Amino acid sequence: MILNEKSPSYDDIFNHLVKVVSSDRFLKKQGLGKEVPFFIFPFSPKYALRIEDDVINVIKKLKVEKGIEILHLNLYKICVEILKEREVFDAIMEDESSYEKDDLLDMLQSLLDPETNLIPKIKEFIADKHFDVVFITGVGEIYPYIRSHTVLNNLQSTIEEQPTVMFFPGSYKHSDTKGASLDLFNNMPGDRYYRAFNLLDYQI
Repeated sequence: MILNEKSPSYDDIFNHLVKVVSSDRFLKKQGLGKEVPFFIFPFSPKYALRIEDDVINVIKKLKVEKGIEILHLNLYKICVEILKEREVFDAIMEDESSYEKDDLLDMLQSLLDPETNLIPKIKEFIADKHFDVVFITGVGEIYPYIRSHTVLNNLQSTIEEQPTVMFFPGSYKHSDTKGASLDLFNNMPGDRYYRAFNLLDYQI
């Protein structure tokens, strides 16, 4: 299979994404044992500017051609909505340069805390919606205020039935000695997370 090569192309991995997500094996969560159906779709950070449009096109393609409903969660947009609801977004944008870096980080981490704020907002967003699969984007844009592994850890209580795919600008590495880690942008210290499957390795 082409994804076993060292450097599959961007088109290769997206074609694999469509094939996997539209397969019965994926939709029925087969081959996962008792693990939660969370998947990481790692991609090179150099494609970060085009990923959102391509994800939207894939969502349309899967709905039109396969009748598969995808729930798209853009974490950056959700975080902006939270800040606007708290009526702090405009003030932060206007006065960002006046904040000390650590103070701004602490404030945003508090306002966007996954357990108390972000996940409840996602739960509110998905209420009464029908969907077969969840796509999560905007991971790189919310760093360092929110880290991807904390989102996944907290999301298990909200989305546990439908397969969930997180689009990750970096790599998802597995090591017999160090376990699994999410390496954002391929140059950040890896966050330990082992419960997700690498979608590029998923066989259909």
